[in-house]
Amino acid sequence: MINAIIIDDEQHCVDRLSILLSTYCSQSIHLAGSFLTLATGIRGIRKLQPDVIFLDVMLGEQTGFDLLEQLGDISSAVIFTTSYDKYAVQAFRFSAIDYLLKPVDPDDLKEAVKKLQEKISMEELSEKFDVLFHNLKTMQGASRKISIPTSSGLTFLQVSDIIRCQSDINYTTIYLKNKQKITVARTLKEFEELLTDYNFYRVHNSHLINLAYIKSYHKGKGGSVQMTDQSEIEVSTRRKENFLKKLSEM
Repeated sequence: MINAIIIDDEQHCVDRLSILLSTYCSQSIHLAGSFLTLATGIRGIRKLQPDVIFLDVMLGEQTGFDLLEQLGDISSAVIFTTSYDKYAVQAFRFSAIDYLLKPVDPDDLKEAVKKLQEKISMEELSEKFDVLFHNLKTMQGASRKISIPTSSGLTFLQVSDIIRCQSDINYTTIYLKNKQKITVARTLKEFEELLTDYNFYRVHNSHLINLAYIKSYHKGKGGSVQMTDQSEIEVSTRRKENFLKKLSEM
């Protein structure tokens, strides 16, 4: 169950959102409290440590953004509520889960709660992933495995089965020799740190490859490599010299 609080300076808005949560989200959201001012809201957050804050943008003469800035780093997720859509961009700069316009629509609320559940689920898997990354340092050689968080739990992969890893900002897609691919919420840098000692080399900002699966190298400004899965991977100019040196040592 996700613990939530509402911070809104209008009681009728608090009442409406409370009713909507109990009507449409009672299986996933527990409303732990509600607060009408910035000051009481801050005290409520510190005392209750909620998983999510439904936060009104305008709080009297102050704003929900002022509240977040006063608190500094907090672990709670934030869903903004307001009558004005002009604050949407600013809201998302504060990494809000969602932005609900008043009067809050039930379908919009359900969608926001769904996003929240997905975020919490991914964070829980990420914590497990951190522990497994640490523990895997004790494993050696070809027996080394890596654990990948998926929607259903964790998948364990032989490092030697990984052909390459491709970055997409904060996500990485892992390509396997059985033609399967898995996307996880981890940066390529984390995989680079974990796999470099196991015959992997980062040939490009977006690509980490297993040198054992290189089929051929093609000359060029940086050049490119063809992998055994037929993918063509660009080699960045600044990495070319060290990459060719690495190949010569194989």
